[in-house]
Amino acid sequence: MFVVIFGRPGCPYCVRAKQIADQLTEQKEDFKYKYVDIHAEGITKADLEKTVGKPVETVPQIFVDQKHVGGCTEFEQFVKDNSLLA
Repeated sequence: MFVVIFGRPGCPYCVRAKQIADQLTEQKEDFKYKYVDIHAEGITKADLEKTVGKPVETVPQIFVDQKHVGGCTEFEQFVKDNSLLA
């Protein structure tokens, strides 16, 4: 499983999403993730909207195996629904 988290510095939901991804990295051998700092990479809201395929109001925006799952809350639910964390 490969997850991409698009976030920005100082965002508590981005920090939480990274914490979950770090836990998954420790517990699952087949789990990898990449965090993309949208400010450092020069990614705009419009760029994110093109990637996501719909209007984007918040970060993080998270993709699991190239499928958009949503923000931190949706990612937490995905992890729970799929029993990914012990």
